Amino acid sequence: MPEKIIINGMEINASNVQVDAITKNGKKLTKLRFDFNVTHETYHDVTTLLYKNDFVINVPEKNLEFPAVISNYSTSITNLYEAGAVGDFKLELTEKE
Repeated sequence: MPEKIIINGMEINASNVQVDAITKNGKKLTKLRFDFNVTHETYHDVTTLLYKNDFVINVPEKNLEFPAVISNYSTSITNLYEAGAVGDFKLELTEKE
């Protein structure tokens, strides 16, 4: 079942959502990993958002909200300019120190 993740106000239907606590420089931080689909129609908006790499993350179902940056990112496809194309994106976000 998809879980809603909001990145800077953009809603994403995510799957395989994992939340972990990590310690960096003696400080506990939140790490969020998830997968989501990006279509030809949403590609431009999603990639423009991700290029900013300065986010406020909200996961309503987990009562989480935190500032974050990308710590890992991958996609199954690089050409989403073709109509009907869908890419599987994997995103890992880490809370800002």
